[in-house]
Amino acid sequence: QVQLVESGGGLVQAGGSLRLSCAASGDTFSRWPIGWFRQAPGKEREFVATISGSGTQTYYANGMRGRFTVARDNDKSTAYLEIDKLQPEDTGVYYCAASRIYPVAGIPHYAYWGQGTQVTVSS
Repeated sequence: QVQLVESGGGLVQAGGSLRLSCAASGDTFSRWPIGWFRQAPGKEREFVATISGSGTQTYYANGMRGRFTVARDNDKSTAYLEIDKLQPEDTGVYYCAASRIYPVAGIPHYAYWGQGTQVTVSS
């Protein structure tokens, strides 16, 4: 079992950048591939990216590679999602989640979720 806590969200102007963090506790962090998802107001939660347990492999949803960068530091039991050139369409709640399988994009494959962190991009 692993517990996840996201942080780093906030209000940012379009064109800016944010780095979201996902701090884990519980089980050995490196055993868990981590996925990032987001949910815009009124929309379904969507997959953004995932990173393998070792951190050596990453996989991005179509259209996400480039402005989104996923990383992790297993020594700190923390995963990161950096978002560059933020756009108002990036507004939403961002979640990290842990899965036993890599790479997977489907929500049912993720067993543990954080509470989410709000990202709001102003134009």
